[in-house]
Amino acid sequence: MKSINQLQNLDKPREKLLKKGVKSLKDYELMAVLLGTGVRGKDVIKLSQEIIKLFEEDFENINLEKLFSIHGLGLAKASQILSSIELSRRYLIKQNKKITSAKDVFEELKEYHSKKQEYFLCIYLDGANHIVQTKVITIGILNQSLVHPREVYAYAIEKRCASIIVAHNHPSGVLSPSIEDINVTKRLKKSGEILGIELLDHVIFTNEGFIALKEEGLL
Repeated sequence: MKSINQLQNLDKPREKLLKKGVKSLKDYELMAVLLGTGVRGKDVIKLSQEIIKLFEEDFENINLEKLFSIHGLGLAKASQILSSIELSRRYLIKQNKKITSAKDVFEELKEYHSKKQEYFLCIYLDGANHIVQTKVITIGILNQSLVHPREVYAYAIEKRCASIIVAHNHPSGVLSPSIEDINVTKRLKKSGEILGIELLDHVIFTNEGFIALKEEGLL
Protein backbone atom coordinates (compact mmCIF):
# COMPACT_ATOMS: atom_id res chain seq x y z
CA MET A 1 0.00 0.00 0.00
CA LYS A 2 1.39 3.41 -0.98
CA SER A 3 1.80 6.06 1.68
CA ILE A 4 -0.50 9.05 1.58
CA ASN A 5 2.32 11.20 0.16
CA GLN A 6 2.71 8.86 -2.78
CA LEU A 7 -0.93 8.90 -3.76
CA GLN A 8 -2.25 11.13 -6.51
CA ASN A 9 -4.25 14.10 -5.22
CA LEU A 10 -7.50 12.56 -6.41
CA ASP A 11 -6.83 9.47 -4.29
CA LYS A 12 -5.99 11.30 -1.09
CA PRO A 13 -8.96 10.93 1.29
CA ARG A 14 -9.62 14.66 1.71
CA GLU A 15 -9.35 15.43 -1.99
CA LYS A 16 -11.46 12.40 -2.80
CA LEU A 17 -14.11 13.58 -0.35
CA LEU A 18 -14.08 17.03 -1.96
CA LYS A 19 -14.36 15.75 -5.52
CA LYS A 20 -16.57 12.66 -5.09
CA GLY A 21 -18.40 13.15 -1.80
CA VAL A 22 -18.08 11.50 1.60
CA LYS A 23 -19.98 8.36 0.53
CA SER A 24 -17.24 7.53 -1.98
CA LEU A 25 -14.65 7.01 0.77
CA LYS A 26 -13.73 3.58 2.07
CA ASP A 27 -13.80 2.95 5.81
CA TYR A 28 -10.07 3.44 6.29
CA GLU A 29 -10.21 6.64 4.21
CA LEU A 30 -12.91 8.06 6.45
CA MET A 31 -10.72 7.24 9.43
CA ALA A 32 -7.74 8.91 7.72
CA VAL A 33 -9.74 12.12 7.26
CA LEU A 34 -10.75 12.01 10.92
CA LEU A 35 -7.17 11.49 12.15
CA GLY A 36 -5.55 13.94 9.75
CA THR A 37 -2.01 12.69 10.35
CA GLY A 38 -0.20 9.49 11.15
CA VAL A 39 2.28 8.79 13.93
CA ARG A 40 6.03 8.32 14.00
CA GLY A 41 6.96 5.45 11.69
CA LYS A 42 3.39 4.94 10.46
CA ASP A 43 1.53 7.10 7.94
CA VAL A 44 -2.15 7.94 8.37
CA ILE A 45 -3.30 5.33 5.82
CA LYS A 46 -1.50 2.47 7.57
CA LEU A 47 -2.70 3.68 10.97
CA SER A 48 -6.29 3.98 9.73
CA GLN A 49 -6.26 0.48 8.26
CA GLU A 50 -5.13 -0.97 11.59
CA ILE A 51 -7.90 0.88 13.44
CA ILE A 52 -10.55 -0.32 10.98
CA LYS A 53 -9.30 -3.90 11.39
CA LEU A 54 -9.81 -3.51 15.14
CA PHE A 55 -13.34 -2.19 14.49
CA GLU A 56 -14.14 -5.23 12.35
CA GLU A 57 -13.01 -7.59 15.09
CA ASP A 58 -15.05 -6.12 17.96
CA PHE A 59 -16.60 -2.70 17.31
CA GLU A 60 -19.17 -2.91 20.13
CA ASN A 61 -16.47 -3.11 22.78
CA ILE A 62 -14.04 -0.52 21.44
CA ASN A 63 -12.41 1.40 24.29
CA LEU A 64 -9.18 3.24 25.06
CA GLU A 65 -7.39 0.08 26.13
CA LYS A 66 -8.15 -1.68 22.85
CA LEU A 67 -7.11 1.35 20.81
CA PHE A 68 -3.85 1.61 22.75
CA SER A 69 -3.03 -1.91 21.52
CA ILE A 70 -2.28 -0.31 18.13
CA HIS A 71 1.38 0.58 18.15
CA GLY A 72 1.93 4.33 18.10
CA LEU A 73 -1.67 5.34 18.77
CA GLY A 74 -1.70 7.76 21.70
CA LEU A 75 -4.31 9.28 23.97
CA ALA A 76 -5.10 12.27 21.73
CA LYS A 77 -6.03 10.27 18.62
CA ALA A 78 -7.67 7.45 20.58
CA SER A 79 -9.84 10.01 22.40
CA GLN A 80 -10.69 11.60 19.06
CA ILE A 81 -11.92 8.25 17.75
CA LEU A 82 -13.99 7.38 20.83
CA SER A 83 -15.55 10.85 20.93
CA SER A 84 -16.55 10.59 17.27
CA ILE A 85 -18.16 7.19 17.87
CA GLU A 86 -20.10 8.42 20.90
CA LEU A 87 -21.27 11.59 19.16
CA SER A 88 -22.51 9.54 16.19
CA ARG A 89 -24.35 7.14 18.47
CA ARG A 90 -26.13 9.97 20.27
CA TYR A 91 -27.34 11.55 17.07
CA LEU A 92 -28.38 8.22 15.59
CA ILE A 93 -30.53 7.64 18.67
CA LYS A 94 -32.12 11.05 18.14
CA GLN A 95 -33.22 9.93 14.69
CA ASN A 96 -35.00 6.90 16.11
CA LYS A 97 -38.72 6.79 16.69
CA LYS A 98 -40.15 8.62 19.65
CA ILE A 99 -42.87 7.13 21.84
CA THR A 100 -45.48 9.64 22.93
CA SER A 101 -48.53 7.43 23.48
CA ALA A 102 -49.78 3.86 23.81
CA LYS A 103 -50.82 4.07 20.16
CA ASP A 104 -47.17 4.60 19.22
CA VAL A 105 -46.34 1.41 21.12
CA PHE A 106 -49.10 -0.46 19.27
CA GLU A 107 -47.74 0.73 15.91
CA GLU A 108 -44.15 -0.09 16.86
CA LEU A 109 -45.09 -3.70 17.65
CA LYS A 110 -47.05 -4.45 14.46
CA GLU A 111 -45.10 -7.61 13.73
CA TYR A 112 -46.42 -9.15 16.97
CA HIS A 113 -50.13 -8.35 16.48
CA SER A 114 -51.01 -11.71 14.94
CA LYS A 115 -48.74 -13.99 16.94
CA LYS A 116 -50.35 -17.18 18.20
CA GLN A 117 -48.26 -17.23 21.38
CA GLU A 118 -47.91 -14.52 24.00
CA TYR A 119 -44.86 -12.32 23.48
CA PHE A 120 -43.73 -10.16 26.37
CA LEU A 121 -41.67 -7.26 25.05
CA CYS A 122 -39.79 -4.32 26.42
CA ILE A 123 -39.18 -1.01 24.65
CA TYR A 124 -36.12 0.77 26.01
CA LEU A 125 -36.11 4.57 25.86
CA ASP A 126 -33.64 7.41 26.27
CA GLY A 127 -34.34 10.57 28.26
CA ALA A 128 -36.37 12.06 25.39
CA ASN A 129 -38.45 8.89 24.89
CA HIS A 130 -36.66 7.86 21.70
CA ILE A 131 -36.47 4.11 21.19
CA VAL A 132 -33.05 2.72 21.99
CA GLN A 133 -34.05 -0.91 21.43
CA THR A 134 -37.03 -3.26 21.49
CA LYS A 135 -36.47 -6.74 22.90
CA VAL A 136 -38.48 -9.92 23.35
CA ILE A 137 -38.23 -10.90 27.02
CA THR A 138 -40.29 -14.10 27.06
CA ILE A 139 -42.53 -16.16 24.82
CA GLY A 140 -45.39 -18.07 26.44
CA ILE A 141 -48.10 -17.57 29.03
CA LEU A 142 -47.28 -14.53 31.13
CA ASN A 143 -46.36 -15.17 34.75
CA GLN A 144 -44.11 -13.66 37.38
CA SER A 145 -41.60 -16.52 37.31
CA LEU A 146 -40.93 -15.96 33.60
CA VAL A 147 -40.90 -12.16 33.62
CA HIS A 148 -38.17 -11.49 36.15
CA PRO A 149 -37.19 -7.84 36.71
CA ARG A 150 -33.54 -8.79 36.23
CA GLU A 151 -34.25 -9.91 32.65
CA VAL A 152 -36.29 -6.79 31.89
CA TYR A 153 -33.93 -4.19 33.34
CA ALA A 154 -30.52 -5.69 32.49
CA TYR A 155 -30.36 -4.03 29.06
CA ALA A 156 -31.73 -0.74 30.42
CA ILE A 157 -28.91 -0.64 32.98
CA GLU A 158 -26.27 -1.55 30.40
CA LYS A 159 -27.38 1.16 27.97
CA ARG A 160 -28.28 3.70 30.67
CA CYS A 161 -31.85 4.01 29.52
CA ALA A 162 -34.08 6.53 31.28
CA SER A 163 -37.29 4.51 31.11
CA ILE A 164 -39.01 1.47 29.67
CA ILE A 165 -42.42 0.44 28.37
CA VAL A 166 -43.47 -3.19 28.52
CA ALA A 167 -46.10 -4.76 26.32
CA HIS A 168 -47.54 -8.13 25.48
CA ASN A 169 -50.12 -9.58 23.13
CA HIS A 170 -53.26 -11.52 23.93
CA PRO A 171 -53.73 -14.09 21.13
CA SER A 172 -57.23 -14.78 22.51
CA GLY A 173 -58.33 -11.34 21.34
CA VAL A 174 -59.46 -10.39 24.85
CA LEU A 175 -58.01 -7.05 25.95
CA SER A 176 -58.87 -7.17 29.65
CA PRO A 177 -55.77 -7.49 31.84
CA SER A 178 -55.52 -10.60 33.99
CA ILE A 179 -54.55 -10.64 37.67
CA GLU A 180 -51.16 -11.96 36.57
CA ASP A 181 -50.75 -9.04 34.13
CA ILE A 182 -51.40 -6.59 36.95
CA ASN A 183 -49.09 -8.37 39.38
CA VAL A 184 -46.23 -8.48 36.89
CA THR A 185 -46.70 -4.77 36.21
CA LYS A 186 -46.60 -3.85 39.91
CA ARG A 187 -43.47 -5.93 40.44
CA LEU A 188 -41.69 -4.30 37.50
CA LYS A 189 -42.77 -0.83 38.57
CA LYS A 190 -41.39 -1.36 42.08
CA SER A 191 -38.09 -2.68 40.69
CA GLY A 192 -37.83 0.28 38.35
CA GLU A 193 -38.29 2.71 41.22
CA ILE A 194 -35.37 1.10 43.07
CA LEU A 195 -33.17 1.21 39.96
CA GLY A 196 -34.17 4.73 38.95
CA ILE A 197 -35.54 3.53 35.59
CA GLU A 198 -39.20 4.44 35.22
CA LEU A 199 -41.78 1.99 33.94
CA LEU A 200 -43.92 4.33 31.83
CA ASP A 201 -46.65 1.90 30.79
CA HIS A 202 -47.73 -1.66 30.17
CA VAL A 203 -49.61 -2.03 26.89
CA ILE A 204 -51.71 -5.10 26.15
CA PHE A 205 -52.63 -5.56 22.52
CA THR A 206 -54.39 -7.82 20.03
CA ASN A 207 -54.62 -7.73 16.27
CA GLU A 208 -57.50 -5.29 16.57
CA GLY A 209 -56.54 -2.88 19.33
CA PHE A 210 -54.86 -2.21 22.65
CA ILE A 211 -55.27 -0.98 26.21
CA ALA A 212 -52.74 0.82 28.38
CA LEU A 213 -52.62 -0.08 32.05
CA LYS A 214 -51.58 3.48 32.91
CA GLU A 215 -54.76 4.84 31.35
CA GLU A 216 -56.73 2.15 33.18
CA GLY A 217 -55.27 3.31 36.50
CA LEU A 218 -53.49 0.01 37.01
CA LEU A 219 -49.90 1.25 36.91
